[in-house]
Amino acid sequence: MTKLDSNNLPNHIAIIMDGNGRWAKSKMLPRAIGHKNGVKTVRLITELCSKMNIKHLTLYTLSIENFNRPKSEINNLMKLLSSSIRSEVDKMKDNNIKFNIFGFQDKLTPEVNSELDYAILETKNNSGLCLNLALAYSSRYEIVNAIKNISQDILDKKTNIHDIDENKVNDYLLTKGTPDPDLLIRTGGEDRLSNFLLWQSAYTEIHFSNKFWPDFNEKDLNKALIDYQSRVRKFGRIKN
Repeated sequence: MTKLDSNNLPNHIAIIMDGNGRWAKSKMLPRAIGHKNGVKTVRLITELCSKMNIKHLTLYTLSIENFNRPKSEINNLMKLLSSSIRSEVDKMKDNNIKFNIFGFQDKLTPEVNSELDYAILETKNNSGLCLNLALAYSSRYEIVNAIKNISQDILDKKTNIHDIDENKVNDYLLTKGTPDPDLLIRTGGEDRLSNFLLWQSAYTEIHFSNKFWPDFNEKDLNKALIDYQSRVRKFGRIKN
C-alpha cells in the first residue's frame, strides 16, 4: 500500500461536503440528523488538516442555490450553523486555527452573521490552519459580482481597462488573498463541481469519493492525499 508523503501535501484543500441528506435517508433518519453528523466530520477533518500543517482548508457549506430547499430545512441549517460556530471558537483558538468565510452574508440570518463575525474576530491573530467556510456562496454569482465591481471602478476611474489581468480579477473575488486550491475533494459519489470555486480551480487536482460526508474519515482523507501525490502537476506545460 502506498504511504502518504508528509513532505508533499497540498497547501490548500477544498472540499464539497456532499451526502448528508442521503446518509440520513439511508438510515431512515431526518435530514437534520445527517447535517448534525456532517458537523462531526467537519471537526474531524479540520483537526486532521491542522495536525498535518495544511495551510488552507475551504469547505463548501451552503450554496446560494441551496436556499431553494424547503424553508424548514434552511431554518434548521441556520440554527445548526449558529450553534456549531459558537461552540467551536474556543477549540479553534486552542488549535491556532484562523476562521474566515467566503460568501454573500446578506443572504444569511442576523444570528448566523453575528456568530460568524465573532468567530472571525476571535481567531484573526491565529497563524495556523486557515479554515474557510463557503457560505451563501456560488462561483458564477461571485464572478458576475466581480465583473460588476470592476466595471464600476473603471467608470469611477479607480482602475483602467488595460490593467485587467488574472491578478486583477483575483483581487475582486471573495477568495482574495487565498491561494488557489491544490486539491479539491468531493464526497457523496457525485462527479461535478456544483458551482464551487470555478475560477480558482482551473488547475486544481480533483478527487471524488463515494463516501457520504458523515462517513468520510481519516482513511478517506489519506486516500485523497495519496491520489493527489500520484498526479503530475503540469499547469499546461510539458513535464520534462
